Amino acid sequence: MRCLAARVNYKTLIVICALFTLITVLLWNRCSSDVPLRFLPRSPPVAPSAKAGDASITSQQQQQQQQQQQPPQLPEPLPVAGGWVNYEEIDCLVNDDVTIKGRREGSEVYLPFSWMEKYFEVYGKVVQHDGYDRFEFQHSYSKVYAQREPYHPDGVFMSFEGYNVEVRDRVKCISGVEGVPLSTQWGPQGYFYAIQIAQYGLSHYSKNLTEHPPRVEVYDTVEEDDEQRRDGRASGSAPWTVAKGCSLSRVHDKARATAVRQFSAPDASEGVSLALGNSKDFILSLDLKFTSNGSFSVVLETTEKGPPFVIHYVTNTQLIAFKDRDITYDIGTRTTWSTLTRDLVTDLRKGVGLSNTKVVKATKIMPRRVVRLVLHGRGFVDNVTISTTAHTAAFFAASDWLVRNQDERGGWPIMVTRKLGEGFRPLEPGWYSAMAQGQAMSTLVRAYLLTRDQAYMAAALKATGPYKTASAQHGVKAVFMNKYDWYEEYPTTPSSFVLNGFIFSLLGLYDLSETADEKQGREAGLLFSRGMESLKAMLPLYDTGSGSIYDLRHFILGTAPNLARWDYHTTHINQLQLLASIDNAAIFKDVVKRWKSYLKGGRAKHN
Repeated sequence: MRCLAARVNYKTLIVICALFTLITVLLWNRCSSDVPLRFLPRSPPVAPSAKAGDASITSQQQQQQQQQQQPPQLPEPLPVAGGWVNYEEIDCLVNDDVTIKGRREGSEVYLPFSWMEKYFEVYGKVVQHDGYDRFEFQHSYSKVYAQREPYHPDGVFMSFEGYNVEVRDRVKCISGVEGVPLSTQWGPQGYFYAIQIAQYGLSHYSKNLTEHPPRVEVYDTVEEDDEQRRDGRASGSAPWTVAKGCSLSRVHDKARATAVRQFSAPDASEGVSLALGNSKDFILSLDLKFTSNGSFSVVLETTEKGPPFVIHYVTNTQLIAFKDRDITYDIGTRTTWSTLTRDLVTDLRKGVGLSNTKVVKATKIMPRRVVRLVLHGRGFVDNVTISTTAHTAAFFAASDWLVRNQDERGGWPIMVTRKLGEGFRPLEPGWYSAMAQGQAMSTLVRAYLLTRDQAYMAAALKATGPYKTASAQHGVKAVFMNKYDWYEEYPTTPSSFVLNGFIFSLLGLYDLSETADEKQGREAGLLFSRGMESLKAMLPLYDTGSGSIYDLRHFILGTAPNLARWDYHTTHINQLQLLASIDNAAIFKDVVKRWKSYLKGGRAKHN
């Protein structure tokens, strides 16, 4: 009986062991399968407590017993809705080339966004939304604006009310003599670039139409002061301070037929100064005439600790300079009356940007208030004001520069070398750009519509000259496949056929043809019609099926395509939207719809 019981017990033990092994294997397979592991929260195990008065179990022994009874600690899982999830690291081999570290949750594998961002050229960031963090993903960093219907030559130019040309890194400064940007786009020395100047004018014209009228505060005007005295009212002019050895008087100016202030202040003196009431607006304007070398300076309190910054506007030949906390701009001789308008924020930051020291951080410095104006030399001054904006003054500075600097062929020569890339002959200084011609026309037409000054219209009409001349003969005209006329932003040899510059050239022709009378505008109308015919025929060549192309060098040179980055792609869309508002050709609407889809990852159908 004992032997039989032993045998039974032995068999029972074998069965129990087999069942235990089977359960273990099943659990192991479960853990190793693709089904994600989820750990629910649980209470920690409770260690047996020592009985009261049991001195044989010390606190150290109790702690050791608890540690022995607890299971081994797993890595802390991440919380998810409904429980806990555990991620494990996994190697990811990309295109049999590069291995990166990813994370795995069951059948899902997660790759680092820092890798995806560079690999797929997409964009994303963690932001606060309704008090919570969320990740926002964008296929494109650039946006398309809502087209205003319909487009008119006297209206806002595209979306240029959002342009701030003067703050661009490639703008050296706003010239104190000309009042327009100096570019460093292809040369550090600074040069006048008609495209940038026209864009400066068009942006301020557009802002003037879309923003509220500026707030203007008058700090000194002699004529108003005289009227107040005659009416028995107290003067509203701000107080002037005349330092020792200086003088300030009221005189009548025959040319202006009004009273003005005459000043004399040697350079070695503290000058003649006007308190500006701690203004927190920063567009300064004044009427000025010097009878000798002179200057005026503006004292600014800024966000930078320490003494104030001083911007000096001087009658010498130094374009712009920065030393310590003094910024200097040349404003020309100013021996005849002129109105000088300066954006003190731009002048401060462009001046400070010249410094390579750590005295200030050029990208962050901002003025807090305008303290005072200081005059030196001998001359006359009137109408000192500070305002929130001066868009009209900036627009006419650009328009007048275009009139003064147009050459006999109707163009605005660009006086730097431009290299478009391998396979193209460099453009030597003096080349024209169809984009410059077109945007200059759009600027001049608007100046004409505001003033009816024939000088602006004459310059716009003359600007059609380079459109009729081949690129090889110092014009901007190319012909694609011996059939389609194209106006080149960069008139290279061979031709490059840049898309956005061509469309801007068409907009200028359209503005001119719609504004000039029928006889004067006929030529611009014909050039526009030929260009539109070319665009409709050639536009499909700029479609990749997932984006657009900047130019046709891949066709001309047989090289890789020059893909348009996203901001150029949205420029193409914005331009085509505008053209669709004046020409209802189906191709413009179809391409706009398709190219908009590319911004969200859309792709053309494949075979």
